Amino acid sequence: MKILIICTGNTCRSQMAHGFLQSFDEHLEVFSAGTEAAGQLNQRAVAVMKEAGLDISHHTSDPIDLYLDQSWDYVITVCDGANEKCPVFPGTVKNRLHLGFYDPWHAKGSEEFIMSEYRRIRDEIRETFLIFYNEQLKPAI
Repeated sequence: MKILIICTGNTCRSQMAHGFLQSFDEHLEVFSAGTEAAGQLNQRAVAVMKEAGLDISHHTSDPIDLYLDQSWDYVITVCDGANEKCPVFPGTVKNRLHLGFYDPWHAKGSEEFIMSEYRRIRDEIRETFLIFYNEQLKPAI
């Protein structure tokens, strides 16, 4: 099963979803990309994923153009901006979903509060993608 997860910058939410989904089943082919890829990962996202036992530091922030001509079982957007800007894929897309999450990059306040927002979003992403995996992917594998 081949899955592409899209966010605007491909630095945080899509990277977290990518990491979790791949951890649920190593046989899934999971990729992530950005409609406006930043080229680097958000270090707070890397840190909170490490706290959860997953190392995403080796991931790359890739532009969506790298993946447009491929076939996908699922293309999933995780932010409203990417959902609105998601291009039409010349390849085959069997299922297109939007699972939106707040961007913790917008959190303001103390470092403690900001990190708590990253952890909150990380946990929401894990829970949402675990449900998606158990209800949609696992039965189809």
